[in-house]
Amino acid sequence: MVGPMSPPSFAVTVDLVVLTIRERALQCLVVKRGSEPFAGRWALPGGFVETDEDLGDAARRELQEETAIGTGLHLEQLGSYGTPGRDPRGPTVTVAYLALAGSLDDPVAGSDAAGASWRGVDAGSAESLAFDHASILADGVDRARSKLEYTPLGAQLCPAEFTVAQLRAVYEVVWGQTLDPRNFHRKVTQTPGFLSPTGRRTTADGGRPAQLYRAGDAGRLHPPITRAHE
Repeated sequence: MVGPMSPPSFAVTVDLVVLTIRERALQCLVVKRGSEPFAGRWALPGGFVETDEDLGDAARRELQEETAIGTGLHLEQLGSYGTPGRDPRGPTVTVAYLALAGSLDDPVAGSDAAGASWRGVDAGSAESLAFDHASILADGVDRARSKLEYTPLGAQLCPAEFTVAQLRAVYEVVWGQTLDPRNFHRKVTQTPGFLSPTGRRTTADGGRPAQLYRAGDAGRLHPPITRAHE
């Protein structure tokens, strides 16, 4: 008779893909590791989950401890990663979280982080990340780009009142694509519940006065605002 099997021994961590728009580019929050493994390398914020801690609470704690960012930030689970060998310290499963906000402060390194910074999400910066964080970041960026297609997140990344040109700039930064102004204007203004006209105009974009909008009350966009896929 075979006896009961012992539960596997592995650690659980959380990692965070925090994205924002800075300097007209999509940037991610990274920390410089202050200890081994990968001391001195950039990585996504994160760390070990304590034995009496909920996953979401651990993610918020690590983000606050390592970067001083996170108060009021909405986090959603991105995925789980447990490829053998992903962490040289031993078998480790990480649960990744995603956050995307239009304006976030400069990070302040704390806890075991030797530094904290915003960096572009381009391939050159991602390849240098520790662990398997380049792969996690790529998944987070892809999720963020998809969310702009079927949710009103793009409008929520704009100021409280914005023009269609400002909204288009958000889509172009997150998607990394140049969009046709007339086609984009037609799509977003004809999508039910996406935008709510304020009745006011502005010349902030230059040229003729442009209509100001607020985010509408739609929870999902139908039809979606689709991007060009390679």
